[in-house]
Amino acid sequence: MIEVCVDCSDSLAAAIEGGADRIELCAALALGGLTPSVGFMAEAAGFGVPVLAMIRPRAGDFVWSEAELREMEADIAAVRAAGLAGVVLGASLPDGRLDVLALRRLVGAASGMDLTLHRCFDLVPDMAAALEEAVALGFRRILTSGGERMAIAGADRIGGLVTQAAGRIVVMAGAGVTAATAAALVALGVRELHGSCAEDRQTIGKVSELGFGPSTERRTSAAQVQALRRAAG
Repeated sequence: MIEVCVDCSDSLAAAIEGGADRIELCAALALGGLTPSVGFMAEAAGFGVPVLAMIRPRAGDFVWSEAELREMEADIAAVRAAGLAGVVLGASLPDGRLDVLALRRLVGAASGMDLTLHRCFDLVPDMAAALEEAVALGFRRILTSGGERMAIAGADRIGGLVTQAAGRIVVMAGAGVTAATAAALVALGVRELHGSCAEDRQTIGKVSELGFGPSTERRTSAAQVQALRRAAG
């Protein structure tokens, strides 16, 4: 299973062309992914593959205020109204542990939808305990790099999580996953891979000079999605 995260229409189309099995729909992947617009959700709903929308109202940590939790509940309702398959979300306590109370509330708002626990999981002090909490909360999968910047660096830990999960929850490897690293992760028992499959592109005109964005941007490549699929076997 190849899941591709995208944050614009061009990347969405390229991911579908390349054969992505599932889409994670975001805004601002350069910031780790934020909640996509309602218009982007509506567009993605018409592509015929499962789409999960990121629910993250701002960049930074995953310690949410009451106002932010209400915003996230409203965003989950928008995802449901758009007809998407599910949501990707997470919540942390200040010490990095999963905020089980906040997550129970958000999972309740997303009842009946596909659920991924995002990489707030990589901040927890005890991954084994957090996996059990995710199972109890009803998540279908955990997205993790094994607590490292790149999934390949956390491969041993990811393999241990796959063993612990024992089919009760999917452990999906993500962060820097490419055709070059896919086989090593699959060999550990990973059955779902997550990546942007992106390439750098120069921005146009004075976009960077006037402060509207960086001089390069990342866009999903259909060829990179195809390469990841071939490498995963």
